[in-house]
Amino acid sequence: MTDGSVWKERLVDRLVTYHIEVDGRLFVIENVPARVDVETGESHFAPDTVERLQRIVRERRSPVRTIEAAVFEFA
Repeated sequence: MTDGSVWKERLVDRLVTYHIEVDGRLFVIENVPARVDVETGESHFAPDTVERLQRIVRERRSPVRTIEAAVFEFA
């Protein structure tokens, strides 16, 4: 088990870009506060941040801008 102080040193506060696909639509949310693991790059979100992300997607507000994205098949 890792000492809590060592774990905290691996997590840094950052603003990240969050991507989620819902019903075939891609949503990109920029400048989301997260704790990011400096070794793995994994983002950890506070519960209130997760609730706000869900609300943004659910409400489908007008976006601040739109982007075009190419989709490729891996196989």
